[in-house]
Amino acid sequence: MNDRLDRCRLYLCTPDRPDLEGFIASCIGGGVDVVQLRDKRLEARALLPRAVILKRVCADLGVPFILNDRADLALEAEADGVHVGQDDAPTQLARRILGPDAIIGLSTHTSEDLTGALDQPVDYLSAGPVVATPTKPGRPGTGAEYAGRATARSPFPVFVTGGVTPDRVDALVAAGARRFVVVRWLTEAEDPRAAATTLRQAIDSALERSAG
Repeated sequence: MNDRLDRCRLYLCTPDRPDLEGFIASCIGGGVDVVQLRDKRLEARALLPRAVILKRVCADLGVPFILNDRADLALEAEADGVHVGQDDAPTQLARRILGPDAIIGLSTHTSEDLTGALDQPVDYLSAGPVVATPTKPGRPGTGAEYAGRATARSPFPVFVTGGVTPDRVDALVAAGARRFVVVRWLTEAEDPRAAATTLRQAIDSALERSAG
C-alpha cells in the first residue's frame, strides 16, 4: 500500500472553479487529506495549468494531489498520481507513464469490476456510487453493502463514493466503509472549511465507535 494513503480518510473530488486555491486550502484545513481534480469540461491545454496550481497548494499543505483520467497531464503537472475509471486508459499504462512511486486509483461499481481490479497495479480503489448522484449521471447506486464488501475484499485502501454526507457516515461505517470520497457536500458548501470539519468529525467519531 502506498504509505501516503495509510491514514487518509476524507478524499475530495472537485471540478475546477474560480476560487480553486482558496477552496482547496479551506477544505484541507477542515480535514480533507486527499484531493482530486476532475473536470470533464476542460480540454488538456486549459486543464494543465489548473492542475499545476492545485499540485502546489496540496504540496504546501502536505496532502496528495490526484488528477482524474489523464496520466500524461499528471506527469507534466507533477501530480502525486492519477485516478482512472473502468472505461479510461488502463492502469498498466498509467503506471508506465507515472512510475512505481505514483498513486494510481481505479473506480469500481460492481462485483465484476472489483474482481478485475484486485490484480491491477493500483494503490487504491473507489467503490460506488452508494446512491445515484449527479456527478455520475446515468449510473445507479450500488448501496452500502457493495462498499463494505469491496473494503473487505480489497488488498488496497477503498474509498467509498456517492452521496457521502455526515448523516450517512454511521450507516456506511456499519457496512464496513473506512474511507470516503466527497464531492457536493463540499463543492456546494457556503463555508467549505466548516463543512469539511463537520464531515471529518462525523467520520472520525463513527470509526472510533466502530473500533471501540
